[in-house]
Amino acid sequence: MDQSIDVVNNMERTALQTLLARCCGATRWVSGMIDQRPFTDWPHLQQVADDIWRTLAPADWREAFAQHPKIGDLDSLRAKFASTESWSEREQAGVQDATEAVLQGLAQGNRDYERKFGYLFIVCATGKSATEMLELLWQRLPNDPPDELPIAAEEQRRIMQIRLETWRRELEADDPTPWPHHGETPNR
Repeated sequence: MDQSIDVVNNMERTALQTLLARCCGATRWVSGMIDQRPFTDWPHLQQVADDIWRTLAPADWREAFAQHPKIGDLDSLRAKFASTESWSEREQAGVQDATEAVLQGLAQGNRDYERKFGYLFIVCATGKSATEMLELLWQRLPNDPPDELPIAAEEQRRIMQIRLETWRRELEADDPTPWPHHGETPNR
């Protein structure tokens, strides 16, 4: 068994709750993950993560969505989401070089999306430019609410898997002191 999965399996419950919440903010998902320990390896952990995610109710999905900053809202990202700031900044790197017009489009699109669906626009931003994210937002905005929710949930699942992989790499690279490290302070 690799050392990083041992760290996860042996971590104190409260610390693990905090760390898992960085990957997905749905309380029932976090509890389900803790209850499924021990994991045999990272692929097993990642499969369990997907299995639990797919059993959650729409209210749980919305809870997870609420833990994300709005795409392009870098001030919100820094202030409200300090525990995932470095990850969110990397995930939203395509927004940092966006034109003012694209940023304004994202801001307006986010407002329109939130007004229509009742939650912020969720997209797996990794590897996407701001223009691509804006195009996706405008493509999804005409959806009916019952059709959009599963799309947003799948985007959240993809984000969760990327964050689990990021966590694994950090555990393997570090000393193996688990998060928070390097001066991070969790905000939840």
